[in-house]
Amino acid sequence: MPVAQSPLHGRTAVVTGAARGLGEAMARELCRRGARVALLGREEPTLAQVRDSLQGVSACWEVDVTDERRMARVADEIRARFGPPSVVIANAGVAEGGPFAEADLAVWRRVVEVNLIGSAVTARTFLADLLDTRGYFLQVASLASIGAAPMMSAYCASKAGVESFAHALQAEVAHQRVGVGIAYINWTDTDMVRDADAHAVLRELRGHMPRPARKVYPVPYVAGRLVTAVEQRRPSVYMPRWLRYTQLVRAAMPPVVTRLSRRELPRLAADEPFTATGLLGAGGRADQQAAGVDTPPA
Repeated sequence: MPVAQSPLHGRTAVVTGAARGLGEAMARELCRRGARVALLGREEPTLAQVRDSLQGVSACWEVDVTDERRMARVADEIRARFGPPSVVIANAGVAEGGPFAEADLAVWRRVVEVNLIGSAVTARTFLADLLDTRGYFLQVASLASIGAAPMMSAYCASKAGVESFAHALQAEVAHQRVGVGIAYINWTDTDMVRDADAHAVLRELRGHMPRPARKVYPVPYVAGRLVTAVEQRRPSVYMPRWLRYTQLVRAAMPPVVTRLSRRELPRLAADEPFTATGLLGAGGRADQQAAGVDTPPA
């Protein structure tokens, strides 16, 4: 039996946050399915390594997704090289942890800027292309979009924001045959999540989640599910699938989290004082350095 050609074959796809982790894996999967892939990220040497390792047509651009002028120039270069994108994946994201009262507001603000403002800039930069190609925009969100957690206020706020933004954009462009999807993902084995687990309070808080909710999923598996959702132009994708049912109980989640936190946070604080983590993972540290945000002391 012949293998059916992917609808992505010959299309131009843009992936932000493509230097590592889920972005790199999605770029790899898009190439495997025949797309021409533009990799965007903060780390040019790492992006170049990813580009050179891909089996397919790709190119990379170093860019801060919050910088609309630089993003516009990059978009022009992508059009000149590959043609107008018909797939755009807003994946770039950073996270930090620790008590809000002690947060470095520059770091806190950077999380919101990259995750929320950067997603909006990405969508705005390529929206005209998606209108021309009747394309598809995928916003990578999180379980944190549905239920907030203590010690992750900036990340939760930003991911709730991108969910709301994507819903609004979805309704706005539906009559123009542009698809907008939201990817709700749980714990994925990226360096950001591994770095979070190195901090006792974040590791313990994940450990108090129900067993299915604390499972960590392999990056290639998650990337494959998301790229399949892109092929199908789905309005939402949940990874794992059971995450969809949290939508039915999201109104009940804040009091449950508050009750658990009231009991557990004092115990955890007695074992080890809570401190700010700074931006998590190698990608977070690279962004922090490039953006000129001071790293909190260890």
